[in-house]
Amino acid sequence: MSALPFRKKSLPEVSELVIARVDKVFEYGAYCTLLEYEISNAFIPWSEVSAKYVKDIRDVLKEGQVVIAKVIRVDRKASRVQVDLSIKRVLEGEKKVKMLRWKRMQKAQKIVELTAKNLGKSLEEAYKNVWSKLEKIVDPLSVFEDSILVGVEPLIKLGISEEWGKALYDEAKKHISIKMVKIRSILKITTYKPDGVERIKKVLSHIQNMPTPLNTKISVYTIGSPRYRIEIMSPNYKDAESIFNQIETELQRLVRELEIEHVDLVREEVEKGG
Repeated sequence: MSALPFRKKSLPEVSELVIARVDKVFEYGAYCTLLEYEISNAFIPWSEVSAKYVKDIRDVLKEGQVVIAKVIRVDRKASRVQVDLSIKRVLEGEKKVKMLRWKRMQKAQKIVELTAKNLGKSLEEAYKNVWSKLEKIVDPLSVFEDSILVGVEPLIKLGISEEWGKALYDEAKKHISIKMVKIRSILKITTYKPDGVERIKKVLSHIQNMPTPLNTKISVYTIGSPRYRIEIMSPNYKDAESIFNQIETELQRLVRELEIEHVDLVREEVEKGG
């Protein structure tokens, strides 16, 4: 796992989680390279390696190993800036989140790097024209994911030129596959009113045409009257879940308004697809 092509110029802050590669292991601790920062030297004291008793530090740390650590000290007064790290103070949940963000950051930077190569541009030009704008966002890869769904607009809005935006969009499509979430349910609706068919059509049409977030779609189709299937497709689970809840609320309102005798909405499953 190598350092990022575009690394942060500042120093990490105390309590920040960082990605570090172990370079040298000694009895009293280990010297590391911070993979996200240009000022990259750091030290893990022996006492901060593990919450459990460790007889030999080499049983826990190996040279070349990549670890997630918490910054416990940043000494800017020394002749050479000293950053001390702790592994034992990192919670398991924090590790998973940090590793996911790290992998997404690597992927985003790789897309920029490859785009620069395709355009015959240097990394310095890529940083100035692209990454300096993307690095202000917590999750730069999300911008590429958005662009795959809607086009180059999310990139252009950040101030990235059309030349770079189009090339980034083309490169992102090669590396990112958007996973869609599908929530399916069965709607059973019955009325004995003389114009019952028209009332049911109003309900189904209303659901089908409900406003949805970007790239979220509602589909309604019959599977044999009085049963209908409702499908919600979205790249975002929270959006899909929110729409399902809105459908439930709207059904209750429509049933009262149209005096429909029976309605039953049963959720089937959540699926993830490409």
